[in-house]
Amino acid sequence: MIKKPFFGLGKPKLKYTGIEDIEHDIQEIPLSDRVTLLLKSTEGDLDDLVLSTGAKVRTGERLKLTASNNRYLTSTATGTITDISQTKGYSGQLFISVSIDAEKKDLWDDGFQNKGKEPTPETALSFFLSLPGISDLSSLIKTDNPLDTIIINGLDQDLLVATNQLIVKNEAENLAEGIDYLKNITGVNRILFAVPPSLRPEAEKSGVEVKVIEPVYPNAMPRLLMKKLLGITLSPLDSCEDMGVGVVSAEAVVALRKAFVHRKAPISKILTVIDKENRSIGVRARIGTPVKDILTALNINLTEGDRLVLGGPMAGRGIYSADTPIRHDTDAIMVQDKGQVISGSNDPCINCGECIRACPATLPVNMLVRVLENGLYEEAANEYDLLSCVECGLCSYVCVMRIPMFHYIMLGKHELALTGVLEESNG
Repeated sequence: MIKKPFFGLGKPKLKYTGIEDIEHDIQEIPLSDRVTLLLKSTEGDLDDLVLSTGAKVRTGERLKLTASNNRYLTSTATGTITDISQTKGYSGQLFISVSIDAEKKDLWDDGFQNKGKEPTPETALSFFLSLPGISDLSSLIKTDNPLDTIIINGLDQDLLVATNQLIVKNEAENLAEGIDYLKNITGVNRILFAVPPSLRPEAEKSGVEVKVIEPVYPNAMPRLLMKKLLGITLSPLDSCEDMGVGVVSAEAVVALRKAFVHRKAPISKILTVIDKENRSIGVRARIGTPVKDILTALNINLTEGDRLVLGGPMAGRGIYSADTPIRHDTDAIMVQDKGQVISGSNDPCINCGECIRACPATLPVNMLVRVLENGLYEEAANEYDLLSCVECGLCSYVCVMRIPMFHYIMLGKHELALTGVLEESNG
């Protein structure tokens, strides 16, 4: 539900999808003929490969890619590696892509079952560096500077998405057990559980401190959760972990419990699929499953001109190919019919102020977009707080001139990041 104030004088109230708006039964997506796993990389990583095509792999097996880096992928299928290449994702992020031709029967690797018996930080980092719901578990396990607090996010970070709410509703008991494992591997005793009012009874079964959050977008974003729950306002260059706080999804906590109880690395994740009629459907699919196979299983057809998005309608990232695989942190897939796609405009800003009133970070967005349009990225950061943007997309949503403000902001951040990398390499 969307509520806007009279004459637009104030912030729009966009309500998160409630658990009542999605079917509680989660649909199982069949194993694809090919799964593709992605690991963030840098230039030159392919020159240092220790993994090769033609290798046979088992489900749950750790796949170490390079000799100089300890990071690894976890195979989500049994089969043969048919391709190892480097690819680019959103904003030019480099990934090593490993494709596996999958067999129908899973043969499980026994490494974790034999060696990972105790829920320790070393065990967690050795056998599942990523979990469904979190792409980098090491962000929560800080041996040199341990975290003080962990916030479990029982809401979802975009509209029409209900992945975490499904977890809280359906797996309250497993969440409680998963929290115990979370405490063991992180050493953190203070756990806060953020949920909407409708899920408070389920959250209270966890035994930790429950915080009820008004289900209005973008309250569930990590930086805003920190401010609302802990009174901590992050500086642009600080992360939540820099301030001693970790934010983890409810799905990741349940996956952690599943790993230690069943002695197997989790290989599937739950996500919300938003179809062309804006219906939200909960599904479970193997990590690495191509988007097109999920849509086919749900009888969702793509035609020329349709928009395909990983994530929700406000902060999701458009993708150009339905062959793109889902990753550990993919919470949603959205399909927009070509007739519903609203194009951006090149018209000038009229200084109506809607974007300023809507911005949760109180940025002077009308001035920010002007310097970004002209490629003045450093000025945008130094004079107009570009790096304080929480990437919610509200500015684009309220703009009466249809200026793609969110895209300008993301481009500006990307260009600044490239400048930083170049400066370091030239130093």
